[in-house]
Amino acid sequence: MGAPATDSTHKNRMALLLIAGIPVVIILASTWLWYYVASGRLDLVNVLGTANKGSLLSPPVSMEALGALQAPGQAFQARRERPLWRIMILGGESCDEACAQLVYYTRQIHTAMGKHTNRIERLFLAEGAAPGANPLGALASDYPKLNLLYTSAPAGQTLRAAVVDAGQADAAGDLSEPAYFVVDPEGWVILAYPAEADGKDVMADLKFLLRNSNG
Repeated sequence: MGAPATDSTHKNRMALLLIAGIPVVIILASTWLWYYVASGRLDLVNVLGTANKGSLLSPPVSMEALGALQAPGQAFQARRERPLWRIMILGGESCDEACAQLVYYTRQIHTAMGKHTNRIERLFLAEGAAPGANPLGALASDYPKLNLLYTSAPAGQTLRAAVVDAGQADAAGDLSEPAYFVVDPEGWVILAYPAEADGKDVMADLKFLLRNSNG
């Protein structure tokens, strides 16, 4: 009659040991994972994948580093009382037909964001244009909410290099000449897209960012 009680006691002890050992296993596993990620032996992002559809910039590029000006001598201030995410087009001293299509396309994306529309701003960064100039020409009157910025710095070169450094030059199409970007509320350019990017993918990225941030 004593054997069943002994077996039961043994099983209970084994169960307690297993339960007590779970935290130890978790700590050891997390330590191992941290070591391999920190040492560069494991690319966790590549293994698990990312939620974004656009190509990440690595490292992100600040609007300050791009020399973005709102007006002569006035640097663009990304931080606002109400945080804003941005869709930024990289343009030049003038806006040709392809540029005009992109301006229209990004406005459609912005409008399609629905209830999130007022949490997003559209920017046009004119590389090589003097502050106060009108690179959009006659289009400016059709897009009064498009915020025009200017830079004399090689913004396109800087942004392209960051995309290439991220090893994702082909992630969202042909990014040899990225057309537009997502900028966070602190003024960091974090995602890049080619002109032919699917608008639904851009919207998915923006919704994910808006949903998982305070901004």
